[in-house]
Amino acid sequence: MRLPLAMLEVFNAIAQNGSLRGAANALGIKPSTVSHQLKSLEEQLGTALFVRTTRSVTLTDAGRALQSGAGAAFDLLGQAVEDAKEYGSSARGSLRLTLPEFVFHTFLADLLPGFQAKYPEIQLEFSLSDAIVDIVSEGLHAGFRTGSLVAQDMIALRISDPQPLTVLGSKTYLDQHGRPEKPEDLLDHACIQYRFQTSGQLAPWVFQVDGDRVEIDVKGGLVLNTLPSQLELMEQGMGLALTFRYYALMQCDETKVERLLEDYLDPVAPLYLFYPREYKGLQPLRLFIDHIKAYRKLST
Repeated sequence: MRLPLAMLEVFNAIAQNGSLRGAANALGIKPSTVSHQLKSLEEQLGTALFVRTTRSVTLTDAGRALQSGAGAAFDLLGQAVEDAKEYGSSARGSLRLTLPEFVFHTFLADLLPGFQAKYPEIQLEFSLSDAIVDIVSEGLHAGFRTGSLVAQDMIALRISDPQPLTVLGSKTYLDQHGRPEKPEDLLDHACIQYRFQTSGQLAPWVFQVDGDRVEIDVKGGLVLNTLPSQLELMEQGMGLALTFRYYALMQCDETKVERLLEDYLDPVAPLYLFYPREYKGLQPLRLFIDHIKAYRKLST
């Protein structure tokens, strides 16, 4: 038997207000509609739910049995509706985001203390991964990626300028193996390569030489799929690494590493925060975006 929710709502209103007219006023419907719904419910159940006199409306035993469960259920439903409304429109609740680790350190970590101080009832949860994640299927609210990796059906906010790249080497390695002065010199060096977690492809080492795009087929005995591990091995003198300049200089001891070949490197696409259109009005996300824009002095 399908639950006759509309009829049960009318029944619950009568029980709470003590009359059909009171139920009609509470629900904003006509008394005749209340009477019709109650009659239909009693016919479906095969029993009377109220004893009605000219002076009062009183629950029958069957009515009291139904009210003992239905009343509590409607209270829970009402609270659930209010919770849903509050979650979407108040400065509280959880906000789940996915982003590469370098984005967290380079663009977010410094602004989080101010956000949490201002909105202590919003819980931020970060899933740090270089892999491209379907935020909808993973139950996430938003993500951070470079412009070329943001799905077209998402709303996107640019949070950075194009990101400069650099080739880094430890001074220990460079003193021993020499310093490449042009991109083709990398063929004589050990290069620590990065493999994309989603596609499984190796990140290309691409340079601009005399106006032409030149990809160097670098070699080396190390391939990793996270930037922190790539930088750690570079600092240990295991080889050269091509990576994001700002992130690398935040993570590395600048007295022990050198930047190389930057005149031959074009920056990559800016970073974007992206989210489904359905979350446009989600207040925790809206407040987080406003905080980022104010902190980074973004106008878009």
